Amino acid sequence: MRKINVILYEPEIVNNVGSIMRTCALTNVRLHLIEPFGFIFDKRNFARSSANTFEGCEYVLYDDWNDFCNKNKQIKLFCLTRYGKKPLSDNNFTKVNDEIFIMFGRESTGIPKDILKANIDNCFRLPMVKEGRSLNVSNTVAICIYEVLRQWDYMDLSKVEVEKGEDYLLK
Repeated sequence: MRKINVILYEPEIVNNVGSIMRTCALTNVRLHLIEPFGFIFDKRNFARSSANTFEGCEYVLYDDWNDFCNKNKQIKLFCLTRYGKKPLSDNNFTKVNDEIFIMFGRESTGIPKDILKANIDNCFRLPMVKEGRSLNVSNTVAICIYEVLRQWDYMDLSKVEVEKGEDYLLK
């Protein structure tokens, strides 16, 4: 079964995580959160940045990287890093009929080098100006989710406005 999984390695900024939770909730993506965090994991901390979609986000908490690895064996890990040499869009996800795991690192230091080296063939970056260090992690997560979804023709997501009706602009 096709499913996108986003992994946040030791996130430090609660508003980034809240924004990512909102994106995951609205795109049916499972979120994996690896501790320690740079904030207290509490629903109240996410209310504003998640636009109260906290409950709609399917998420799993892990004590540390080893805990994640022990509970997720035999996965193919895609790592988003400024050290990647190709864009994620170089992958043909239409050929993947399984779960996809895309990992994003800590805001200050990224994904640890040993994890990147172990997954060197699956290290990717979002192209940007040479002088740029990185995009905001919540923006990067959204871009990557939507690249996979685009290739999957937005599987199970509505392509039209439902609340006000798809012909709202014609009225």
